[in-house]
Amino acid sequence: MMRAIALPHDKTQTLTNSREAASKCFSTSSRARHGPDAASASPISTSSVSSSEVDHFSRLASSWWDPHGPSRLLHLMNPLRFDFLQSLFTQDHTANQQRTYLDVGCGGGIFASACARHPGTSSVLAIDPTPACVAVAQAHQRRDPAIQPPKLTYLNTALENIPEDKNGNRQTFDVITLFEVIEHISSPAAFLQNAAEHLKPGGWLVGSTIARSPVSYITTKLVAEAPLVGVVPAGTHDWNQYINPDELRGWFEKQTESAAVGGPGAHRWGSFTTRGVIYVPALGWKVVQGSESYGNYFFAAQKLPPLST
Repeated sequence: MMRAIALPHDKTQTLTNSREAASKCFSTSSRARHGPDAASASPISTSSVSSSEVDHFSRLASSWWDPHGPSRLLHLMNPLRFDFLQSLFTQDHTANQQRTYLDVGCGGGIFASACARHPGTSSVLAIDPTPACVAVAQAHQRRDPAIQPPKLTYLNTALENIPEDKNGNRQTFDVITLFEVIEHISSPAAFLQNAAEHLKPGGWLVGSTIARSPVSYITTKLVAEAPLVGVVPAGTHDWNQYINPDELRGWFEKQTESAAVGGPGAHRWGSFTTRGVIYVPALGWKVVQGSESYGNYFFAAQKLPPLST
């Protein structure tokens, strides 16, 4: 079935299936407002970090832990994050297993700190490229003896620059979380590939983002960022960088197909899972089946062991 997808460069191209959609959507550097090299103005030079994003979230850092401030919707979403994670662990019959987490784009630590307190968590490494956000997260951490290192460790770094472990090996984790992150990334395909390299076989890559639809443009740009009535600061989102579920699904499917024929750097993935959520004023975030096609949604895929040779 033919379908039209508006790519980030504001042209509409007709794509024949989700795998082609994912390839074109994820491979173009025009998804970034300034391109991959724009991050060089920030403290960390990487392919996934935009200096404009770092600047934007630096301005929000001081209000990160205000439950009624600009990050209010993130505070309200936290319970749904854990509900989604628990559904995945129940699905693979590992609900009682201890896990190590990598929280990418942790901001001020709303999810990371709660995750570190969870009885099923062994440890959390939380990273963010914005120094001001990491400073806020660490200040909040110092007030809670239960989440001191090594239970919870914050690093001002990007995914590409995670340090090796004490033995000089790449650090790997049971769960990698990308909550409200991928729509802010300059190169989504490279970013997901980097994340996959840090995930253990059998581990879960979990995130949340926003579908690119007329509804999401109205709700997240015209309404949510509107002066006076808006619930998030203006400039928080770029609608052209939103990613639809079928585009993400196509990336995972293409990776699995490539791995089956020995493609370099490709990994095998299990079924791609989504869960749509809608913010209802005065009621908070609610799970709404089918809303992943036009608004906010969670997504997840389990990394499978490599094929035996």
